[in-house]
Amino acid sequence: MGNYRIVVASKNPAKIRAVEDCLAELAIQYEIAAVETDSGVSAQPFSIEETRQGAVNRAVSSIEGGYDFAVGLEGGVYELEGTLYLCNWGALSTADGKVYTAGGAQIPLPDVIAQKLKEGLELGPVMDDYADETGIRHHKGAIGILTAGMLNRGEMFGHIVKLLIGQYRLGIG
Repeated sequence: MGNYRIVVASKNPAKIRAVEDCLAELAIQYEIAAVETDSGVSAQPFSIEETRQGAVNRAVSSIEGGYDFAVGLEGGVYELEGTLYLCNWGALSTADGKVYTAGGAQIPLPDVIAQKLKEGLELGPVMDDYADETGIRHHKGAIGILTAGMLNRGEMFGHIVKLLIGQYRLGIG
């Protein structure tokens, strides 16, 4: 792959770092920009479908401006068999209108966190309170807290970015 102009559809440092780390690991030459975008979904996505749609909306809305591709990443939750799970989705939108999607890690949320989300709170602030920290969504994320530091948000999103770039390289979809 040559030198690519890429936009990350977020100013969140964990999301930007995930894309940069993945591109570096894959030895892809790039210029990167980050733009704040609206996901077009709830502030706290509450289904796999809504979380995926947020990633797609971010990628599609940020591709303008001469970029080769845009990456949108979105975190959300969904309920399965009475348990609330963390989920994460990514989308890669190309200048010629193709959109690739991929999902990532899923892990059950403790009941105390799930209850607060069901009451209408967002995961980021709930996790800050749970871990007695500030700005968790900008570095380790909920996944970092819930895995005792075994995986952070950037690593989790990095896995999704690899799935997206792999599809892009193959031109499938």
